[in-house]
Amino acid sequence: MNHRLLRATAVPSWPSYAGNSFFVGTSVRRGIAVYVDPSLGEPAMQNARDLVADADRVADDNDAIFGTVGSPVSVILFALGGKSDGTGGADHAACNYATGGAIEVCVSFGNAPRVSALFEAELSECSMGGNLCGRSTGEALSRWCAAQVGGNALADFSTAPAWAAAGLPDFVDKTDGTDQDPVSTGCGMAFLSWLQSLGYPLSQIAPAMVTLGDAGTLAQLYSALSGKRATAALPAFLAAVKALPGIDNDDPFKALGGASKSARKTMPGSGQRVAASPGARKAARR
Repeated sequence: MNHRLLRATAVPSWPSYAGNSFFVGTSVRRGIAVYVDPSLGEPAMQNARDLVADADRVADDNDAIFGTVGSPVSVILFALGGKSDGTGGADHAACNYATGGAIEVCVSFGNAPRVSALFEAELSECSMGGNLCGRSTGEALSRWCAAQVGGNALADFSTAPAWAAAGLPDFVDKTDGTDQDPVSTGCGMAFLSWLQSLGYPLSQIAPAMVTLGDAGTLAQLYSALSGKRATAALPAFLAAVKALPGIDNDDPFKALGGASKSARKTMPGSGQRVAASPGARKAARR
């Protein structure tokens, strides 16, 4: 076997899951403990085995983005929101490893990459160390981490088209104090796509955003990376957006090499629950 079957010292207190937590295994190097709802049968069990096998890679990639070393976490796979295709999303209690390390992920039968991507959405927020939690900036960053680490497996949860449809409102000079608005999140997604197309990788963007903290804006991020004035960010960004043929995914500037797919759902708030419709995330931050 390619992983340790070491049970965690105790079953974690999950944010919302109250069923039987069946221990599946612990990843080889990073000590990530994976559990599953056994009532879902073999498809869910396979999701869990696949995550045990992939969890170390996800954690390593996440650390490379943030330039930090994360702590071991625990994950429970179950039918979040009654879904078995990943659209129930994921949640955790807080954006840190101390109190946010019990992560819930929706099963996605037959689709291991979606499970890994949902796991990364929450793990990335643990690496934010309490910063950016519940903000449009943090939400955009966590989604971009999931896209990069998870091979864009959540492309159907796109939000940038909602921002475009709303008339390109300014969430560059201001930060929305919620992670559940697809319009403000969508602005962040498009902006981070643009920054990466300018040559700033996510491994530069993420630490800079964490340093700026909750009150930081995308305009300030642009200034920190480019050395240019923050006031130059919005005009330059909008000019680039208006030169595009349109926005139908979260990566309109093709930072992922054109792998994005057209939007079919929205995915608000991965610091609590990533879900298929606005306002669907219910887990409280603690």
